[in-house]
Amino acid sequence: METQKNIVCGADVHKKFIKATILSRDGTKLVERFGMNLDELLRFKNWILDNKCEAVAFESTGVYWVPIYTVLEGNIEVILANAYKIKHTPGKKTDGRDSAWVAELCLNGMIEPSRIFPKDDRELRNITRSRENLVNNRTQMKNRIHKELESACIKISSVLSDIFGKSGMQILNALLEGKNIDEIMKEISSKRILKKEQELRNAIQTSLDPARCILIRTYLEIIDKIEENINILDREIKIRMLRLKEDLEIALSINGMGFTSASTILAEIGNYRDFQTAEQLASWCGLTPKVSQSADVLVTGSITKQGSKHIRRMLVQVAHIIARSGNSKLKKFFMRIQVKKGTKKAIVALARKLVCILYHLLENREKYLDVDASKTR
Repeated sequence: METQKNIVCGADVHKKFIKATILSRDGTKLVERFGMNLDELLRFKNWILDNKCEAVAFESTGVYWVPIYTVLEGNIEVILANAYKIKHTPGKKTDGRDSAWVAELCLNGMIEPSRIFPKDDRELRNITRSRENLVNNRTQMKNRIHKELESACIKISSVLSDIFGKSGMQILNALLEGKNIDEIMKEISSKRILKKEQELRNAIQTSLDPARCILIRTYLEIIDKIEENINILDREIKIRMLRLKEDLEIALSINGMGFTSASTILAEIGNYRDFQTAEQLASWCGLTPKVSQSADVLVTGSITKQGSKHIRRMLVQVAHIIARSGNSKLKKFFMRIQVKKGTKKAIVALARKLVCILYHLLENREKYLDVDASKTR
């Protein structure tokens, strides 16, 4: 926790305005309201500096805190607070009361500051998160195409593992052109698909109506555009990861890690030296269990899920890859937990182990060596 201060400012940040309270150790209180445009933010900064504030504290409300931090950075100590950790007691709620509460906590050093990434790290993280959103949007479009095909009683997704692969797209485009199953099968050259001819004939016993053709074509065009944008972001991520080349190589040495997962995880972690132990990093990722203790009874619950949901999602994806992979030390760890706790808890436990391993590797500047896997070679 922070040391006590004499004069501080607490701010309640909203989309269109800031409600700020300056609080002194002698009880003096000043309250002011500011807009969120640049001129108003500069007026806010001057108001704080003129009143000789030692620190400014506000909640990490969406992205609204970012321009405030940008204006104040380098001029005064800025404390970004986790809204969950400084929640006020229930009662009459006003913007003035909220800002005064934040100021009071700041005055007495009762706010644990949230991590604020440097500019380069923030930009890299924004790009990796944008890429994740694009991938989610692409998946949404693909699901809509699946829905249209199912609605038309065309069941090719039950025959092909991926209808958006080369053969799947060939069949889908033929359906959009109004071709029947005989014409479609004549155009297919893949021996693997031809072996499933009868299954495909059973799956395609009807055609697409004009309205569904329009919708599917629209979704395919959106998918193509999204993939173009994903490729643009991939190139930008590769360029920005050059300054973290050694860290990236260390992360890629772990089983199941690919460039996308490794770069995303490193972007979400930022400077690993901000954490004193691997346990702290795992806790920051929300992968440690909740703990409740009363008298001599200690109860552990599910993981806290606090912190970055993006790093948790990526670590879980890597854990699933390891769980489906061949023989490895990490796979054996997963299987031991799976027998005792079930698959879901074993995946989460493996995800937590992965981030702890990554921390130790980064701390010691070493690459991961799977002893069990090397013995089988």
